[in-house]
Amino acid sequence: MIMEVFFNLSVETLYLYALIISGVLIILLFFFGDVLGGIEEASPFLNPILILAFIVFLSASGYLFEVLTSLNSIPIALISVIIAFIFSVLLNVFILVPMSSAEESLVYSEDSLRGRVGVIIIPIPEKGYGEVLIESYSGRISKTAESLNGQAIANGEKVLVIEVKESRVIVTTHEQI
Repeated sequence: MIMEVFFNLSVETLYLYALIISGVLIILLFFFGDVLGGIEEASPFLNPILILAFIVFLSASGYLFEVLTSLNSIPIALISVIIAFIFSVLLNVFILVPMSSAEESLVYSEDSLRGRVGVIIIPIPEKGYGEVLIESYSGRISKTAESLNGQAIANGEKVLVIEVKESRVIVTTHEQI
């Protein structure tokens, strides 16, 4: 017996429409997801990807059970909800959470340079400017450098960044203990 729900649509058709619509919305979210920016930070349960993935899993399993089995629609709906919940939790735990914590920014701030050790690549003359190369986990940063005491610092010498002023770093020689 085929059960009809809304507007004389069969349950299979309803599952199929939900699958198609939520699939299209996930694709749109993939391309235009930045518009919804901070929703997932506000609450992890309001994450649009998880909500749409739940609907996709629910409608896909519901449609397959309706077409391939002779079960009644109510047990199929309950089984589909359980399957969708399990898959959504697995998606969140094993894919979304690791991806969000793996996001690493290559951007640095001027203040984050303070206290770092670098190597002089262009010598700093007395009361003049040179260049320092600072290595970090995100790559190499080359900055204009000035000596703290106005003294000359030779090429290849290790220096400690003391301060950052107007996009140049104030350095002093670094003595390892």
